[in-house]
Amino acid sequence: MKRFNWENIRLLLIIIALGFLYAFSANRNEHRVLRKSEIKFDRSENLFMTPEAVNKLLIEKNRASETVGKENLDLNKLEKTVNAHEMVEESEVYVSVDGVLKAKVKQKTPIVRVFDASGSFYIDHQGRTMPLSTLYTARVPLVTGIVDRGNKDLMKVFLAIHEDDFLKKNIIGINVLSNGTLVMKNRNYAYDIDFGKPIHVERKFKNYKAFFQKAALDSTINNYKSINLRFTQQVVCSK
Repeated sequence: MKRFNWENIRLLLIIIALGFLYAFSANRNEHRVLRKSEIKFDRSENLFMTPEAVNKLLIEKNRASETVGKENLDLNKLEKTVNAHEMVEESEVYVSVDGVLKAKVKQKTPIVRVFDASGSFYIDHQGRTMPLSTLYTARVPLVTGIVDRGNKDLMKVFLAIHEDDFLKKNIIGINVLSNGTLVMKNRNYAYDIDFGKPIHVERKFKNYKAFFQKAALDSTINNYKSINLRFTQQVVCSK
């Protein structure tokens, strides 16, 4: 019986000690001052913004993040601040166990560059605008004319070019005419590609790639001034 009581008391003391150590550790961790901040991008090349620019977004109440105690950090607020940047698609902000404020940043992915009366900007793969960067210029098709970002069919054309290796390398320009039809330019040849309305996108591009493969093979591709893709059953070429 005495042994049973002693074991219970010892177990209780161990639980109390563990609770004390946990509370002490948690309290110490919460009041720890951040040592530094680290910024990591989803890719190391083709950066549209610098780590320093992200670090400025992590400044809370106009004080360097390194001087802020962990208990005073609003990580959700910091994450929303980073996500609001025009170059950022999404981010994750957290504090490591050793007191380092870390931010994982995924940049927006531009798929076309638009030139209009207001200037020039990118459109990303989600249809959102993205400003130009002084650090890096994306090699994407240049779009002129009347660009309606709310036009889902037009965005579908932009995405189809971006997601296809052949089209991404060859289509360098898209002019959106007032009637909604598209005229495209090839990187290496002088002909115009009359795409027509942004409908039947997959079929039209399939026809164009089949034409290109055949015309390039028999060396007739230099003879054409216009490639008409309006008709989904055939490709009409003009010399």
